[in-house]
Amino acid sequence: MGTNYSITEKFGTNLAELLAKKINRVYPDFNSKNFIKDTGNKVIGQTYTQRIITIADLLKNYLSADYKEALRVLLSILGEENPNQTGMFTHYYWILPIGKFVERYGINHFTLSMNAIEEITKRNTGEYAVRPFIRKYPEKSLEIIEKWAKSPNFHLRRLASEGLRPKLPWASKLDTFVENPAPVFQILELLKDDEIMFVKKSVANHLTDWLKVNKEAVLPLIHRWKTFENPHTQWIIKRATRKFDV
Repeated sequence: MGTNYSITEKFGTNLAELLAKKINRVYPDFNSKNFIKDTGNKVIGQTYTQRIITIADLLKNYLSADYKEALRVLLSILGEENPNQTGMFTHYYWILPIGKFVERYGINHFTLSMNAIEEITKRNTGEYAVRPFIRKYPEKSLEIIEKWAKSPNFHLRRLASEGLRPKLPWASKLDTFVENPAPVFQILELLKDDEIMFVKKSVANHLTDWLKVNKEAVLPLIHRWKTFENPHTQWIIKRATRKFDV
């Protein structure tokens, strides 16, 4: 039986009520009533992505003006890490405005925000939030992303690939490394034989992006990976090149 349910509808007063309840437990001064009311008024007629931005902006308005303190409150409501490779947009969808909050208001707090993105991505995803930081602090970001790629946590390993994708869906193009993708390829080298499907799919999709934006640069890497016997590497290459003649 069909349904009129839309994910967009999850990002309205119902989400505001959920966030307000969680926030009030650790920040009693949070004006839940007005936050919920403002959310309901502002999201009318908005798209899914617009609603996420609206709720993030309202969190900024209703929490402490001190970014460090506001972020402390938001991180304290995240709860346990997601133990699964799925569920980020079902069980943990409510965290999306928190990631957007970091993306929009944390750019001048690099270390604090990157640490927050680590925690966010263990439940939901930090792939969108991290991109402004990569643009503004490319070298510092790559140092941290390399650590993520070596992490025992598969959420962080996936973020190391997903956050650097030049053509990530629902995000603006990341041009930072298009002309010189070598630093990004060094990160992918650390992930080429990852056995976690969540990570492998990201690496494969990442390579597909490069076939679209700088095919000449990525072909040597693809051809070299084809010579490896590791089954996970071969899976990545097969998926990445399935629509291309390489």
